[in-house]
Amino acid sequence: MALPNRWTGRPVRVPRRPDDREFFAQALAEAIATIAKSCPRALEGISVSMADVPDLPAAWRHHSVPLAAAVESPDGRAAEVVVYRRPLQLRAASRDGLRILVRRTLVEQLSVVTGLPTEEIDPEGSPTPDDND
Repeated sequence: MALPNRWTGRPVRVPRRPDDREFFAQALAEAIATIAKSCPRALEGISVSMADVPDLPAAWRHHSVPLAAAVESPDGRAAEVVVYRRPLQLRAASRDGLRILVRRTLVEQLSVVTGLPTEEIDPEGSPTPDDND
């Protein structure tokens, strides 16, 4: 509930905070836009998507869960980078930290697929969480 605006008598709208999925999608879109400006060739022929969790085989015995996957296409179709929302969210202490983690993860996966160094894909680098204080 909101108190009415004292000049108009209408309720004051409170901006809605994006839910976790929406925020993650925004963070990924921001990371893609930043990379597209700094190194557009890193995204050429690559499809970037997000999934909630990785589809791991039942026989998975590792103690860690992947944060993303980079899959090269052998048949000439676009390579794909999939960023996993829940594993990244669980590792981030804040929304700012999640934004940084998404960007770093995407840069690393693009580096694997394209063979470009991470410094070329993201010359400014992601800020550290301490930089945002």
